[in-house]
Amino acid sequence: MKRRDILKGVAVLPAMARSSEMVNLAGKDYFRELGLRTFINAAGNYTSMTASLMPPEVMAAIQDASRKYVMLDEVQDKVGARIAQICRAEAAMVTAGCWSALVLGMAGVLTGNDPQKVPLLPFPAENGLKSEVILQKSHATGYHLALANAGVKFVLIETAAELEKSVSEKTAMLWFLNREDPAGQIHSAEWVSLGKKLGIPTMIDIAADVPPVENLWKFNEMGFDLVCISGGKALLGPQSAGILMGRKELLGAARLSAPPRSGIGRGHKVNKEEIIGMLAALESYVQRDHQRDWNLWEDRIRYIKDSLRDLRGVVLEDILPPIANHTPSLKIGWDPSVIRLTRDEMGQRLRDGNPSIETISWEDPHSIRITVFMLQTGEEKTVARRIREELLKSSV
Repeated sequence: MKRRDILKGVAVLPAMARSSEMVNLAGKDYFRELGLRTFINAAGNYTSMTASLMPPEVMAAIQDASRKYVMLDEVQDKVGARIAQICRAEAAMVTAGCWSALVLGMAGVLTGNDPQKVPLLPFPAENGLKSEVILQKSHATGYHLALANAGVKFVLIETAAELEKSVSEKTAMLWFLNREDPAGQIHSAEWVSLGKKLGIPTMIDIAADVPPVENLWKFNEMGFDLVCISGGKALLGPQSAGILMGRKELLGAARLSAPPRSGIGRGHKVNKEEIIGMLAALESYVQRDHQRDWNLWEDRIRYIKDSLRDLRGVVLEDILPPIANHTPSLKIGWDPSVIRLTRDEMGQRLRDGNPSIETISWEDPHSIRITVFMLQTGEEKTVARRIREELLKSSV
């Protein structure tokens, strides 16, 4: 055997071993091995509950993207153009979640397309840049703090007159949280109109505001300069992905602070697999039969109600959130004199049961709420059975 053949064989053996090891690991159940609790999600696509489950077509896109190299800027360019076309925006990019879209969008507004200004963040005021964001008091629920990563300060107002009076040479942007639209005195269309009138960019956070599918383009067409949305909620994309879309010049400016460049957004890295997965999820979502989905959710709610309506002391109430997580849900309440059980006890019993079930338990002391759009086929039967069991067990 020639020396070259011997060396070739030595070089190949470790690679073969690694390949074999990967095959053996492919079927490994890490959740089971690590002792992690999995559960039926009757609560919703909350971050703490790892958002949503990605469908096969999204996972296939992610797997395919993992097998090849591509330049990060190029994949953002091409995917961004496709997303912009779908969502009827001038431009778009995939971000590390909706929070990341807020941060990068804010950075782009502050720096514009001047690379020399990028290192000046997060200290805009100290470096002579605009540094204030105006928002309604009812919209200051915590999500606005993403913008503070860019170093801005907040001016809280309630009326259109207050807004106009608060504008100064420091005003960089007007920010709107769509979930809180009903709570504020200035609604989305008027907010955009004020921004146009005053020559100030507007941004809207629609993190969990699909369905309906039309919201993907509604706010671009309404005239918001920047629109931010989560990718891992109803869109069923990667949890750590989101979308920033809007005016082309502002998207270009936002990317100056995003990877692979340095700046305040350097840590907001999205890998090629997530970028492609986000596109696949968006394409899949807009092509769905949304009426069929809605009918399915209503059927699941109806099944659970029918399973519980004969129980003494139980009160069932259909709830449809007006904006965020706008899907059919069911409030299950009970008379504590008939059913000796608190909300928290019910939640814990469902959580500790087999299978484990998560519900929403932040309302009154003797009720829980469930949603069904995260359930897998047939899981509504398990949810109904377990809730019924616990209510009966505590009946007097």
